[in-house]
Amino acid sequence: MLKPYYDDGKGIVIYKGDCREILPQLPKVDLVLTDPPYGMDYQSNAVPEWRKKPKIYGDDKYPVWIFEELKPSIAMMAWCRWDNLYELPPPKSFIVWDKGGMSMGDLDHEFGRRWEGCAFYPGPNHAFRKRPSDLIVAGRVNPRDLKHPNEKPVSAITPLIDCHVGDLILDPFMGSGTTLRAAKDLGRKAIGIEIEEKYCEIAAKRLRQEVFPF
Repeated sequence: MLKPYYDDGKGIVIYKGDCREILPQLPKVDLVLTDPPYGMDYQSNAVPEWRKKPKIYGDDKYPVWIFEELKPSIAMMAWCRWDNLYELPPPKSFIVWDKGGMSMGDLDHEFGRRWEGCAFYPGPNHAFRKRPSDLIVAGRVNPRDLKHPNEKPVSAITPLIDCHVGDLILDPFMGSGTTLRAAKDLGRKAIGIEIEEKYCEIAAKRLRQEVFPF
């Protein structure tokens, strides 16, 4: 029997392990909203020691299998880089998160990138609560406050959930639990899967906090 790593008793659940082993044991979900490894296998050395990010487990390739194996009823949304789009099925919409400042990268031969994208695929029962914009403007998490090297702010995740009908959300690459935290704040149910225990524990601590006021 599948045993949760964390269960708040109100519909927010974390499972620790390989998502491909856990997913077949889960119920059908309404929304998939996930931030998978981008396949970069990258670690910058052009920053102070305290800002260096640990490498992400499984970051050798983008998990394109999710688009075939995960079939939510309402919608699927997957974060990615611009160059991941060559691998992905053509999305119905492409949402841009304006981070408010440039990221690291090739400082000599690349334009400074200040955005990340989220590919959107409506499901068979898709419906918006309200039609959203394809631009999200939200500041990045302060590097000193990062709980995960590639952590998105809750404010970038919330609009993607809030605009949709559907109650049960799945994030098979949960990281530090931002999607689950946003879901809890909105009164939705959510399932997160994460292979690294340290991030499961961080997410559980975040979820034990009271719902944040808007």
